[in-house]
Parts: sequence; C-alpha cells; structure tokens
Amino acid sequence: MNTAENTVLDTQFQTPELQQNNNTSVSAIDSSAQNQSLRACVESTMENYFRHLDGQAVSDIYNMVLAEIEAPLLEVVMKNTRQNQTKASEILGLNRGTLRKKLKQYGLL
Repeated sequence: MNTAENTVLDTQFQTPELQQNNNTSVSAIDSSAQNQSLRACVESTMENYFRHLDGQAVSDIYNMVLAEIEAPLLEVVMKNTRQNQTKASEILGLNRGTLRKKLKQYGLL
C-alpha cells in the first residue's frame, strides 16, 4: 500500500491531530460520520480514496479495506466483553479459534 492510499483511506480513523496535519476538517468528518450508516461511511470513504489516487496503481484493495474495518471491530468487541473471547466469538458469530487467529493477526492478543 502506498502513502496516498494510507492517507486518504485512514483519514476518518485518525486522531484529530493527524487529521489537522492532513488538512482535513475534523468537524466535517465527525458530523457526517455521526449521521451515516457504516455502509454509507465506507462508501463515501472509498469514493474519496479513488478521487485522491492521482493515477497511482491500486492492488489488493479488498484486503486493505477488510483490515481497516476488522481490526477496530475486534478491538471494540473485545473491550465490551472485557476480553472474554468466548463471549466475543458468540457476538461476532465466529469460532473461538478463528477469533484467536484474527486477534493475533492484528496484534490484539
């Protein structure tokens, strides 16, 4: 993944300080994200991503997007289950072994 991909795709997931460094309006992102479904947020982020590519080649975008969504999903579920993997696997609809594999993959275990 190149720098342009990281900057554009990650904008909605950055801290306010990083967003300001990238000349992104924090309040605009916060207010629009609060009123959108997850699907709409992903769609608008991907549209923004493609607008800012400036002709750069793209590959493996599917895995890139999944990683951007899956890691915070796992973090939040684990936090809300107080790190209980059995409860988290039930909430996520995953086998506990699969959950452990994904937690290791993202450095969450």
